[in-house]
Amino acid sequence: MGAAGAGGEDVAQPMRQRTAAPPRVVLDTSLVLSALVFAQGRLAPLRQAWQTQRIQPLVSRDTTAELIRVLAYPKFKLTPDEQQELLADYLPCCTTVRIPEPPPATPECRDPCDVPFLQLALAGRAQALVTGDRDLLSLAGSFAPSIVGADEFLQMLQA
Repeated sequence: MGAAGAGGEDVAQPMRQRTAAPPRVVLDTSLVLSALVFAQGRLAPLRQAWQTQRIQPLVSRDTTAELIRVLAYPKFKLTPDEQQELLADYLPCCTTVRIPEPPPATPECRDPCDVPFLQLALAGRAQALVTGDRDLLSLAGSFAPSIVGADEFLQMLQA
């Protein structure tokens, strides 16, 4: 039995359809960063999923800019060449979505930095927004597409 999303639909169903187009997903920056920087970490299957085209990650100008900015944080100790290498692993696998003006209406979110991810999910017609962010996860019952945690999403991919 799949996980029920907003409206009661089975959000795992698109993940199981291997012959159809891969599911369109929005991955929050922290998950992408973890999958890229910690290649043997718990989110390595997420990286493998985009590399093998089992998922179709969506990005926008704002979400890409955030990823570039975060990769440059001193705590990661990544050289500019290493940052470029990591971006080259992810961005070519992504579909870029232009956010319309005015942007799609989103539910009120406690963290304004999360709004671009909600807008991307709507504008890109994503099947899921995958996140570890508590503010985004708190909207799970009131937002379509489904908002799911990384572990739940990875289980759906394996189903």
